Amino acid sequence: MSTFRWLAVAVVGLPLVLLAPVASAGDKPRAELTPYIGYRMGGQFDVDDTEATGNKSVDLQNSGDWGVDLGIYRDPTSFYELLYSHASEGLDTSDPSLKGVDVTIEYLQVGGTLLFTESEHYVPYLSLTVGATKFDAGGGYGSETKFSGSLGGGVRFPFAEHFAATLGVRGYLTAVSSDTEFFCSGSGSVNCLFKTTGSTFFQGEALIGFTATF
Repeated sequence: MSTFRWLAVAVVGLPLVLLAPVASAGDKPRAELTPYIGYRMGGQFDVDDTEATGNKSVDLQNSGDWGVDLGIYRDPTSFYELLYSHASEGLDTSDPSLKGVDVTIEYLQVGGTLLFTESEHYVPYLSLTVGATKFDAGGGYGSETKFSGSLGGGVRFPFAEHFAATLGVRGYLTAVSSDTEFFCSGSGSVNCLFKTTGSTFFQGEALIGFTATF
């Protein structure tokens, strides 16, 4: 397991241990945990094309993803948030040198969520986070970690005192400096898969999860 993954597990799991035992009926929630599955969309690398007069782009294929979201309540309608999201995505390209390359993209984020609790039957929410994005192509290629942020929202449907189904969407924006070399093997830019010419990397995510409050 990578250092990035171990950090995500520690950040999400340790507060749960410290907050045990589970809150009894009638207590205000102190924490919540939402494991989820989703569908990751978007993502494009702008790369130099040495055989053409301009640049070309390589898109990532849409794929399933999974994640876990931990909330530490500030008050009954807002909480501090720790988020980890993971997906492995192929490249949508006809370039034979890029066929079979899978890019693992992980987000580790911290921020906050606001709940709109006016209705008893559903609870809309809005989430804002900042953190890091890790890109890893495996196969001996290096990885890159960049600063990122996300904006999310959705609706919860409570079905018991401490449980709810969660539906949501989230957009991730990663800052990528121009001329950044991605997925390099050894030294020298000739051994790198991509050399970006843009300044941002964007992905969207649709998710369904199960929320438990403690």
